[in-house]
Amino acid sequence: MNNTLQFIIYLAVMATITYLLRLLPMLFMRRSVKNRFIRSVLYYVPYCVLAAMSLPAMLYVAPNMITGIVATATAITTALFTKNLIAVASLSAISILIMELLIIPIL
Repeated sequence: MNNTLQFIIYLAVMATITYLLRLLPMLFMRRSVKNRFIRSVLYYVPYCVLAAMSLPAMLYVAPNMITGIVATATAITTALFTKNLIAVASLSAISILIMELLIIPIL
């Protein structure tokens, strides 16, 4: 089987699974959720998924994991105090630059 046909098959399977994952809850959830616990769990699901996808990427953003940890700590601290996305991204990038140029070569 050539690569193009294999890619089309994989793409069709992924599209079908994605469509079913979005369709099935709409078919089976006719009424709104009344349970407070389930509603609170569903409320936090997007934040948990975003954190689970972002944290490994943030730790391995630089060649050295120490730099990733410092950049993550800088981002979290900046986000807590400023709540400004531009400031968070800028200061994290600056912390990576400082760590890679000045501190990591010393270690």
